[in-house]
Amino acid sequence: MSFLIDFATRRRASDGAYREALAVLQGMSARDRADIGIKQGDFARIAREMSRR
Repeated sequence: MSFLIDFATRRRASDGAYREALAVLQGMSARDRADIGIKQGDFARIAREMSRR
């Protein structure tokens, strides 16, 4: 039983990549985001796409 709990709660490898991509997006200035056409509502979707690559 503990194996299943450990398996379900273990962080995935892509989780770190997602967090790093999200940090990059949040670290950009508003001018940089406006320059490339990214809105704050798109951060989660873009971070998911970045972490897959």
